[in-house]
Amino acid sequence: MNRGFYTIMAAQFFSALGDNALLFAAIALLTEIHAPSWHTPILQSFFVFSYIVLAPFVGAFADSLPKGRVMFISNTIKFLGCLAMLVGVNPLVAYGLVGFGAAAYSPAKYGILTEYLPAEKLVLANGWIEGLTVAAIVLGGGVSAFLISPHIAQELLTLTDIPYINTGIETAPEMAIAIISSLYLIAAIFNLYIPRLPIDHKPLKRNPVFLLKDFMHCFRLLWKDPLGQVSLAVTTLFWGSGATLRLIVLSWAAVSLHYSQSKAILLTVYVALGIALGAITAAKFISMEKAVKVLPVGIAMGMVVLAMIPVTNPTLAITLLFIIGIMGGFFVVPMNALLQHRGHLLMGAGSSIAVQNFNENLSIFLMLGLYSLLEWQGLSIYAIIAVFGLMLSLAMGVLYKIHGHDQYQLPGQSH
Repeated sequence: MNRGFYTIMAAQFFSALGDNALLFAAIALLTEIHAPSWHTPILQSFFVFSYIVLAPFVGAFADSLPKGRVMFISNTIKFLGCLAMLVGVNPLVAYGLVGFGAAAYSPAKYGILTEYLPAEKLVLANGWIEGLTVAAIVLGGGVSAFLISPHIAQELLTLTDIPYINTGIETAPEMAIAIISSLYLIAAIFNLYIPRLPIDHKPLKRNPVFLLKDFMHCFRLLWKDPLGQVSLAVTTLFWGSGATLRLIVLSWAAVSLHYSQSKAILLTVYVALGIALGAITAAKFISMEKAVKVLPVGIAMGMVVLAMIPVTNPTLAITLLFIIGIMGGFFVVPMNALLQHRGHLLMGAGSSIAVQNFNENLSIFLMLGLYSLLEWQGLSIYAIIAVFGLMLSLAMGVLYKIHGHDQYQLPGQSH
């Protein structure tokens, strides 16, 4: 790996750090303004909604410009979303603007890997990018918890008392958001130094109707391809379940471990650390040709989620969450690499990642909706855990039965 790759990784880290820190700061802002409690899951829905609606267009956008420039524009949009929160725009709407930037950013950040690196290095590269993303998740929660803690927030707010200047920053969440916005500026600076690559698979037209039809063509093409189908299904299930599991862990920790919200947020760190370890392990030991062979790990992951139900001991809880994370990172990284390579060959990196994002975020949107529905029906957190654990294992089992004997052969290789 050379300097250009590490520049891409640095840009990704700071942008992802901003995304994950901003989520908790935005939740704190909703609490500060006494927003209804149901606004919290809706907040994340506003973010992922951009991925779903813009999916037909952001892939073409990512493929039409050098991807470093696309990433720069996207981080600028995220920065403007932070500013919108600070000037009084409804947090849901402002966070949706950040989601707009994130939706445009994702096809470029993954697509550039397939353009910049040879196929045999994609699993290793995905191990890096997922590991850094998880590090950003870990640090993002910690950064937000640190910035909005009463003592630290009080000290930071004294810095805004500038004579004759009204910064408009008066609360801990606002200060946190102001600081977090600088992370997007740092990411944008790194974007300027990403190597410029020849534009690959440039869209033939920019007409929205054409782009929508082209997206549907790519959608069908990837789902009809056997290896594209299994890798797309697995990553879709993983991210939908993962986003929901993050909220489940917060509720579960409050009921089973009697943790405060700040302690419960820190508990999710152990899942993220496990994902990082699983990603690194997969990058070292699993080749893209054998990616489908990791599906049994996904089946086992659902069973381990079920094991959370009777746990009341903090040490055992941490151990289980860490194991869940390891399993998740281990099976999703090879699948990501396989999906990216198949998509790059079939239709272009940006378009294939846009299809992936559409499916993954639609899964997040629907699973969060299912979680809200189950809560609205009065189900206990234990019943909800059972539903999601069984659903994950069953889905992975079906995929393994259909695709368990598939093996990918890289172009140019022979048996």
